[in-house]
Amino acid sequence: MSLEQEVEMIRQIPVFRGIAPAMQKLLCFGSERLTYDAGQILIRVGEMADAAYVIIEGEAEISVPGPRGPVVVNTIGKNEVIGEIAIFIDQPRTATVTAMNKVEVLRISKDLFINVVRQNPDAAIELIKVLATRLANTTQQLIKHTAPK
Repeated sequence: MSLEQEVEMIRQIPVFRGIAPAMQKLLCFGSERLTYDAGQILIRVGEMADAAYVIIEGEAEISVPGPRGPVVVNTIGKNEVIGEIAIFIDQPRTATVTAMNKVEVLRISKDLFINVVRQNPDAAIELIKVLATRLANTTQQLIKHTAPK
C-alpha cells in the first residue's frame, strides 16, 4: 500500500478524519504496518502499552478476564482504533485483542498518537466519542455475562 493509499485510509477513520493533511501523512509515515493470522494476539491484557492500532483489514475480538474465563466484550473491524486507552493512562492493557481472521493494522507509537490528539481538538472529541461508545458496549456485555443464570 502506498503512502497516498494509507493517507486515504486514515481519512476514513473518524478520529483522524478532521486532522490536517500534513499530520495525516506524518501519522502514516510514522506508523508500522503489521499482519496477524487468525488466533494471534495483537494486544494482551496486563502488558504495558507502547502503541495504538488502526485495523486496515480483518476482524478481532476484545476480551477481558472474568471469574469464569475470558469474556468477549466487543468485535472490531476495519477502520477502528484499538489499544488507545492504556497509552493515555500509562497503565497495563485492560483487555486482550485476538485476530479472528487475517488482520492488517497500522501500529501507531504512543508518542505519535498522543501528539496527534494533543494538536487536534477535533480528533480528541472523536476519540472521546469512541471511548464512550466502547464503555457503554462493554458495560452491556459484562452485565449480560455476569447476570445469574
